Amino acid sequence: MQFLKSLVFNILLYAGLILIFILAMPTLFLPSKFTLFFGRISAKYMIFTMKIILNTKVYFHGLENLRKVESFFVASAHQSMFETFVLQIHLDGPIFILKKELLRIPLFGRYLKKIGAIEIVRETTTKENLDFFDKIKNKINNENRPLLIFPQGTRVKPYEQVPFKKGVGRIYDKLNLPCIPVALDSGKVWPKNSFMKYPGNINVSFLEPIMPGKNKEEFVKEIENKIYSEIKKFN
Repeated sequence: MQFLKSLVFNILLYAGLILIFILAMPTLFLPSKFTLFFGRISAKYMIFTMKIILNTKVYFHGLENLRKVESFFVASAHQSMFETFVLQIHLDGPIFILKKELLRIPLFGRYLKKIGAIEIVRETTTKENLDFFDKIKNKINNENRPLLIFPQGTRVKPYEQVPFKKGVGRIYDKLNLPCIPVALDSGKVWPKNSFMKYPGNINVSFLEPIMPGKNKEEFVKEIENKIYSEIKKFN
């Protein structure tokens, strides 16, 4: 039975996302706020489909922490594709960091450029990479949009505690902005690299902002501890 539910969910989800993407195509010629609106529609459609097909409910905690600081960036746990969509509901058009190659994909690459995604060429030193932090800070300040990063570097299992990448410390140091950590447990419903999806509740917690001024190593240790401690509470 769960296989059948997973099959129906995957078909409806991806068919719906493709349809939303097609409907959003005219917004590529309009101001970016219209394209970002369809990103939030995609997220709400995902939550609706999970509730109807999988009997999964999503609970958001700590939304008041998003109002405690004006400009900030978000560092989130990463367990599934779920959070790359659903966090857009409460983050006003988050800025994503992407591999430059993704921007070369026909249509999809144009969509990514339209929403202001910032590319970085990995493991090389180029003028684009040297300007990387300036691009992010300008977007955050000029467009009032938060940066969204996943400091684990990849999707992990629900209660797996991998060390955070050192790059999050560098971002914190260079941006000199508050960071809002996000803890979640989407992986128990939507496991990494799995066709199967399962019923259950998903918790998404926006934690207290970490203010600028700490050294990079101290910050990485603190945010890692905060996120993993919160995930343990979901048990």
